[in-house]
Amino acid sequence: MQNDFVQLKQKEFAELKEYIDSVKNVQGILMQTLQKAQDIFGYLPLEVQKFISDETNIPLADIYGVVTFYTQFTIEEKGKHTIGVCLGTACYVKGSQEIIDKIADELDVKVGQTTEDKLFTLEATRCLGCCGLAPVMVVDEDVYGKVDSKKVPEIIAKYRN
Repeated sequence: MQNDFVQLKQKEFAELKEYIDSVKNVQGILMQTLQKAQDIFGYLPLEVQKFISDETNIPLADIYGVVTFYTQFTIEEKGKHTIGVCLGTACYVKGSQEIIDKIADELDVKVGQTTEDKLFTLEATRCLGCCGLAPVMVVDEDVYGKVDSKKVPEIIAKYRN
């Protein structure tokens, strides 16, 4: 399986190697290399982390520690659209759990999962700073406030095309 991924992504690995070679003598290259790798692959599976380790001589355990510590990095492949539902206090009190449950039913996924067609990833988020619009959901960069669970299918339908 690992070799299949590497074979399928040869172009991406070549692009990452070219980037690493261009910054090899720069101090503290790990964060920027991980960001570049995530831009290229969309996520940071173990095969990509191993490649970075081999190319930079940074121990894999250190790389994995950074990847799993910072929330900006993901080791799971994400969908084309990310749906986030705020579970901060204001949103939760106004029914965001019902919203997240409706989305999960509508997409047949659990929080943190991606649909089989790789179109949507469902995430629970903390405060989005839109407390006056509670409950809030975000699809990619689009913010939806005062969401009612009955509106969920309509909102999702906008992104299916």
